Amino acid sequence: MSSENKKWYKVLDHRKTLPEGRVQTLTAGHQGICLTHYKGKFSALDNACPHQGGPLGEGSIENGMLRCPWHGWDFDPCNGQSPGGHDDSIKTFEVKEDGEAIYVAIPEEAPHEDTVSDVMIETMVNWGVNTVFGMVGHSNLAVADAMMRQEKKGHLKYFGIRHEGAAAFAASGYAKLTGKPAACFGIAGPGATNMFTGMWDAKVDRAPLLALSGQVNTQVVGTGAFQEVDLVKAFDSVSEFNHAVHLNSSHSELMSLAIKTALIKRDVVHLTFPDEVAFTKKPENSKPQTPENRITPFNITPPKEMTQKAVDLLKAAKRPVIIVGHGARFQMDTIIAYAETLDCPVITTFKGKGLIADEHPLGCGVLGRSGTPIASWFMNECDLLLVFGASFSNHTGITPKKPIIQVDFDPMALSKHHKVDVALWGEISETLMLLTEQTQGNTNTVNQRNEIEARWQLWKEEKESRLKDCGNALSSIAVFDAMNKVTPENAVIAVDVGNNTYSFGRYFEPKNQAVLMSGYLGSIGFALPAAMGAWAAEGHKRPIWSVSGDGGLGQYLAEINTLVKYNMNIKHIVLNNSELGKISKEQRAAEVDVWQTSLSNPNFAKYAENCGALGIRVEKLEDLIPAMKKLNEHNGPALLEVITDVNLI
Repeated sequence: MSSENKKWYKVLDHRKTLPEGRVQTLTAGHQGICLTHYKGKFSALDNACPHQGGPLGEGSIENGMLRCPWHGWDFDPCNGQSPGGHDDSIKTFEVKEDGEAIYVAIPEEAPHEDTVSDVMIETMVNWGVNTVFGMVGHSNLAVADAMMRQEKKGHLKYFGIRHEGAAAFAASGYAKLTGKPAACFGIAGPGATNMFTGMWDAKVDRAPLLALSGQVNTQVVGTGAFQEVDLVKAFDSVSEFNHAVHLNSSHSELMSLAIKTALIKRDVVHLTFPDEVAFTKKPENSKPQTPENRITPFNITPPKEMTQKAVDLLKAAKRPVIIVGHGARFQMDTIIAYAETLDCPVITTFKGKGLIADEHPLGCGVLGRSGTPIASWFMNECDLLLVFGASFSNHTGITPKKPIIQVDFDPMALSKHHKVDVALWGEISETLMLLTEQTQGNTNTVNQRNEIEARWQLWKEEKESRLKDCGNALSSIAVFDAMNKVTPENAVIAVDVGNNTYSFGRYFEPKNQAVLMSGYLGSIGFALPAAMGAWAAEGHKRPIWSVSGDGGLGQYLAEINTLVKYNMNIKHIVLNNSELGKISKEQRAAEVDVWQTSLSNPNFAKYAENCGALGIRVEKLEDLIPAMKKLNEHNGPALLEVITDVNLI
């Protein structure tokens, strides 16, 4: 090996680190080394056993021979020769000692040649998917390597999580906030299947999400090999676009179609990379693609005949009400402007909480099981419902007994649960522009603002009464009353599932906050990972908060370590009542015994401190607001644990 084509790497600072008769795995550049110390001599061998790649540096020297730890194959510890002169000897590398340090010479590496993974990940980034939550492992190393190169160029942000389920929920939270996909990333088998629940959460809430999984080599798919699961078949029910990457695939086109599907259909897509394909050098004519001229604008205009029906109903209405769901979140300025021309109430679904401030003269809060009596009162008193981006779930309870105009970009969502009077298939801003043009100056609605104010006054008095009834006990009402006073007006708040979430729906009074939740899936554990997704998307410009019960936080408690690792400035509030309170409530309602709903919890605040975050624990009502202010003022990840009464929701 000439001096021009080798590079020396220091592998030991001091020769005493490796005692006589011992071996050790080391790395020189990208080369794995088995360093041996035998009969006073240091030798460097390729670390991979030629049998099945076993790590020789994890083996031992027995009777003068280096023994592979996997299957016991023997080699000379100095020259790598196999006994009997077989042709399976091990490659060796030059070693030198300089003082007490040990150096190994490795041939200079050739410049990196792009792989199939490079082409596909660069295409992904070109399409604007620049945030990935995942876990690197043995079957996705080539894809991870390609991501690393994009990260070094400043084109991609990668967050290593502690559980792949959190990665999928984080990607879902990111998409629900921004309308754009992030990616979740796992290995073959269990790493991929761990993402399944978060993928379903995105799917049922119509949030675009890209799932990327490693896979075992193609030739052993279907044979029951270690961690071999048919991931295409496994994810067929949750993925709108679901493919394995093959050697002869059109690789950049495959990634482009996946992301295009996620964006246009607002759905989940999945690509799985067999290991040998992911490492393969890219075909000579393969190059990354961009979205230029590949995706159509989404400004769909509704059909004329349906538009006219809607106009006729609006002109005849005296007491219309507007209901907005999560699907209307990016058009609220236009919707509120139209509501102001009608002087009509604006109600939100639970998933749409916060789309209009409670303090707005037309805002009437949340409709349904987690809602306010204001919203339900105005729905019952109206003579027309104008519904934007809502799907009529049973939890919301939009009555079918009133005339309904429903606007949605998805024709399958129109009249999905029952017949509506006017189904307007169109993009909300385009539809509203038409309705405004054709009804402006031609409506005869009643100004309902004074009624809205009066109903709010009644509800505020009721909430104040409920708060006083709790006395000095710490209740959910007290927690959300404190949040009303402390939470920044432009915060993003990710909420979980359970009694804490129902209380949030009733008692938290949004101003300009955005709210994220696991809507149709209703998956416990959503809040903290979703807040990670929100932080990755907008943590540089908005405060990020999350709220859960003790059951929900327990699902992904270890992700507090992720918050600390990346200094995610997330404020988490956990209501600790040592019980799955909502389940106990359901058991009572079903007239069965309350059973197996109690929880044994750690001190969550101390747990957060052990991870390196700020942890605060509150057990007295008078300490609640000061603690919450301290939480808000802290620069970095922080957790507030509130010991609450399970019966006060």
